[in-house]
Amino acid sequence: MDFTFAGASNSDTFGWFAEGLRTVMESQGHRHIDEAVDAKLVVNFFPKDEPRPVRRHAQSVFVCAVTEFPSPFTDPIPQGYPTLIRALANLAVGLVPGPHGDPDVHFVTLEQGHYIVSGNADRAHYFDAVYERIHPLASSTLVIENFFEPDLPEELWNGDEITESIYRAGKKLNGLDLLPAPFPMDKLLPERDFRHVKRLFGIGGLSYGNVSARFDDDWFWMSASGVDKSNLHEIGTHVLMVKDYDPERNGMRVGHPLGVEPRRVSVDAIEHWMIYQEHPGVGAILHVHGWMEGIPSTEFNFPCGTRELGKAVADLVREADDPARCVVGLKNHGLTITGTSLDEIFERVEGKILPVVPMA
Repeated sequence: MDFTFAGASNSDTFGWFAEGLRTVMESQGHRHIDEAVDAKLVVNFFPKDEPRPVRRHAQSVFVCAVTEFPSPFTDPIPQGYPTLIRALANLAVGLVPGPHGDPDVHFVTLEQGHYIVSGNADRAHYFDAVYERIHPLASSTLVIENFFEPDLPEELWNGDEITESIYRAGKKLNGLDLLPAPFPMDKLLPERDFRHVKRLFGIGGLSYGNVSARFDDDWFWMSASGVDKSNLHEIGTHVLMVKDYDPERNGMRVGHPLGVEPRRVSVDAIEHWMIYQEHPGVGAILHVHGWMEGIPSTEFNFPCGTRELGKAVADLVREADDPARCVVGLKNHGLTITGTSLDEIFERVEGKILPVVPMA
């Protein structure tokens, strides 16, 4: 993946960090380029408390924000999360002066993950550890494009029994109380930034988690991105038909009723598509931002909506004793649960989902 640096990387600390990061990334096969328009990863430097968003030239571009976090840095959500959001970044990297010479590096993710690379690490391994946290961004391909096709059969314009099950599942998902935003963005961000964040990340109402259910051998119904999951009833707006993945254009083919302005399908559609394609016995999939004890989990914190995360989850589903009825953990993020139907999934996991995802 090509990467570039943006913003104010000319301070002594930022310059030193950029040089070390560039060296380790190039040693891992990534290419540094000067033109941001061609980069897939933008490392954006800016002074403390002065977030300067990077204008993405495409939705598939990842942004890693690098700044200085307050010292002492003791509470990552109120101290670091607003910086991540205001910078419109996928990952925030905060440098905090430490007692060991090199700064401690704090990472804050959209899923509320918080990790530390200590400044007392051996210099040769310091940037290796930093790269390990950036690697999921630097090596992922986001599948976020939707290619809308207004060819949904007319008899499905008002839904069917399967979309009725999705409506019921959305109500139950709401009842799990796992949906609120990770912190009160409307309280911590200026109104203009809050509006921008809602547009960029598709936040609208209760937007966390998603559900899908198989329609036939190839197609499946799925909840839209950024909609209130407690009221999934409008076809093309709240629930869409996912028909296929187009590898040449790197996007999902989505069917909708004629005359309806469709919303995007959930960003996890590529993951669900991979599972349905390989496992005919899977009739439905639930994704929640919660956890269950004793489950297998992906090894890397790949971003949502990437082919890499979808493959990692699909690999674990394949290894399950019963792929059609299994629970898989997404590291530092949540759960993907397969079942014969959405009703069956909720009957199976009721009372077992923990609201806090462990971070590692």
